[in-house]
Amino acid sequence: MVSNRDNRVVVTGIGILCPLGLDMATTWENLIAGKSGIDYITLFDTEPFETKFAGEVKGFDPLNYIDRKEARRMDRFAQLSVAASRGAVEQSGIQINSTNQDDIAIVVGSGIGGLTTLFEQTKILLEKGPSKVSPFLVPMMISDMAAAQVSIALGVKGPNLCTTSACSSSSDAIGVAYELIKRGGVEAAIAGGSESVINPIGVSSFNALKALSTRNEAPQLASRPFDAGRDGFVISEGACLFILESLTHAQKRGANILSEIIAYGASADAFHITQPDGDGAGAVRAMRLALKKAELAPTDIDYINAHGTSTPLNDKTETMAIKTVFGDYAYRLPISSTKSMTGHLVGAAGAVETAVCIMVIQHGIIPPTINLTHPDPECDLDYVPNVARQAKVTTTLSNSFGFGGHNSVLILRKYSEA
Repeated sequence: MVSNRDNRVVVTGIGILCPLGLDMATTWENLIAGKSGIDYITLFDTEPFETKFAGEVKGFDPLNYIDRKEARRMDRFAQLSVAASRGAVEQSGIQINSTNQDDIAIVVGSGIGGLTTLFEQTKILLEKGPSKVSPFLVPMMISDMAAAQVSIALGVKGPNLCTTSACSSSSDAIGVAYELIKRGGVEAAIAGGSESVINPIGVSSFNALKALSTRNEAPQLASRPFDAGRDGFVISEGACLFILESLTHAQKRGANILSEIIAYGASADAFHITQPDGDGAGAVRAMRLALKKAELAPTDIDYINAHGTSTPLNDKTETMAIKTVFGDYAYRLPISSTKSMTGHLVGAAGAVETAVCIMVIQHGIIPPTINLTHPDPECDLDYVPNVARQAKVTTTLSNSFGFGGHNSVLILRKYSEA
């Protein structure tokens, strides 16, 4: 265990499975090409549903990552989390063994958890009776099982936590892990998020809220953040986990440092269970808090990965909040919503978008906001429409906002020894 309360926190590994790929290289290639990962749902029969499309993780076989017996005892969201954790560990090169397993934390966010398992077992209860309900229902359903299964799979014995804050869940997970390392509680952490709710109850419930796009005739055009024709978000699934380390720990083992996390800001709207505060005040507080903690001026931010869900109210409110925080500079600041390509991964969204920020810093390319063909007059900032853009990016800000009024902001920057 370390004791320095001023630890710098760096990222040394990324593991990702999302609608654009089963690894970061493939996902990034598709992002900068402006490719949509949205298509018609194959996981269940959508004939009676208002929305018939989503962002599925295509080609995912849990047996490539998990023993068959164990995989059968995991909901898909936990399977995805274990797979992502293995990818993150592999890239980072970190060795987990008896010498360090107590000093590594796991913090994995999930907004909903094992909803597919709950749905399937509820059907069994109603059709066959209570004696036929699986004894694995609870340990497959509860949201902490993504973190728990990663701990078991990797033998990690430090703090093991789940953050559940709707669409902010994985940003909060990264933020909590960052704070744990920064204050010296652990030397490293596996942090991020996982979600898989593309099932009948998941889709029908979001349809009932009038939250999902119903553009069934053109699924790949359905996620259109900041566009005047947007009609709701596109639900997606996936997982993204990172290896976070104190700088000292990473340097000691000669790790390849991908980026540095320099601030985490969070706030609550205290306003409404599903709608953001009308003037974006909660989002404003979270962004300003992150900037204050990072000791940065607004003009120090080179790129924002927007929450940008493609819902009428969210995109308008986020735009207002960015203008409030960044003033005139907001009009010169590149912003994009990669949900236009990935869809909305709910509790895993913030982690995926943090990974995007890291890749933007590393490669100097900003992914576009695709399907932005008729800009909303009330959304009049630079959303990098339709085509990726080369740019020198040192410092990024990622927004995540969730049902219940959760606002979470992460700031990352290019690593330098100074």
